[in-house]
Amino acid sequence: MAFIRSFQHSELSMELVPEAQQPPVPALSDPIRNKRDQHTAHMLTVQWTADLGWARPTIQVYGPLSIHPNASALHYATQSFEGMKVYRGYDGKLRLFRPLLNCERLQLSNACVGLPTFDPHELLQLIIAFASVECPRWLPEPHSHLYIRPAMIGMGSSLGVQMPPEALFFMTAALFPQRQVAQKPMSSIKLLASPMTMVRAWPGGIGYAKVGANYGPTMRVQDEAKQQGCISTLWLFGEDEQVTECGGSNFFVIWRESNSVKLVTPPLEHGLILDGITRRSVLELARERLFSPNTECGKLKPLVIEQRTFTMTDIRRASEEGRLLEGFVTGTSVSIMPVSAIVYKGAPIWFPSGAAGNETGSPITQTLGYANIFKQWLDEICYGTVIHEWACEVANAEGCE
Repeated sequence: MAFIRSFQHSELSMELVPEAQQPPVPALSDPIRNKRDQHTAHMLTVQWTADLGWARPTIQVYGPLSIHPNASALHYATQSFEGMKVYRGYDGKLRLFRPLLNCERLQLSNACVGLPTFDPHELLQLIIAFASVECPRWLPEPHSHLYIRPAMIGMGSSLGVQMPPEALFFMTAALFPQRQVAQKPMSSIKLLASPMTMVRAWPGGIGYAKVGANYGPTMRVQDEAKQQGCISTLWLFGEDEQVTECGGSNFFVIWRESNSVKLVTPPLEHGLILDGITRRSVLELARERLFSPNTECGKLKPLVIEQRTFTMTDIRRASEEGRLLEGFVTGTSVSIMPVSAIVYKGAPIWFPSGAAGNETGSPITQTLGYANIFKQWLDEICYGTVIHEWACEVANAEGCE
């Protein structure tokens, strides 16, 4: 859906809550953050109609939305969303991580479900403006982050399968649990391989988009995974059980093959997985820093990088042959999380880092390995320890891409 005129950040208006009337900011260690229902004082909204196009964006008090019972999003899943973080660096500066990629992906998701399009650069400027309003108060401490949720829903008052005649874009900020600086080792997780009776995505579908219709149908299997002591579901596809995504995260495996160490992740071209920004960044860092035969990082050997189809049979065979080294998932929420085991057909396939002392399925910690070094590199960029083009300083909006 082509736009005649995008929303414009230059037209942004603000109706702010006085400082004295805003609630206190929970401490980073406050367990209330674990519920993930705490939010900042404001939200950003922009209305759209087919007749008039985009209205002026507004930052206003956080509160419930007014929505017609016949709204398209409630009946036909015309909804999209993004997830991103604002980071408070050790130097006190606020940074976003590759935010234009989120804006472009939201535009792609909108096209999948008939929602209106926009200029991604204008959205980026709105995100920067929103972060500039909320973060001075709600993100005061170094090495902490605020979760930003841009979303769009189809509106209107008419029932019927049609392009939404109205839409609402809104953006909120949530106070998530924080991984403390002292928590150097990363916890690793167990995954449940999905049953043959369920699929998350299929060729020709929209499994590559960040839309609600890709997540709602997975929740029952996700609950089954938790009942079996697993954190999430590893989704398989086809009779040969191709590995695709893990819940809302991308999946990587590292194994030895043909006298080399390979970093393998499912491909994008079949449309079965999300083009994750953390996924993309891991691949680019691996090519830049771990690809050369002459490059080693500590005891880690160079990697051969492959984006290709692989199956649970491949993982099981690598385990049986002693070639399986690591598995990890990537995403904005989890960043990078090592995998200790995959429960497949009732039995766990252990990764070497999680093979000992975990018969009960409790999380283990990992201090060495590729997942840890990728996490370290990304943290250095996000929190400003290392200057990198992927880090967008909120105070320097012109340099944000």
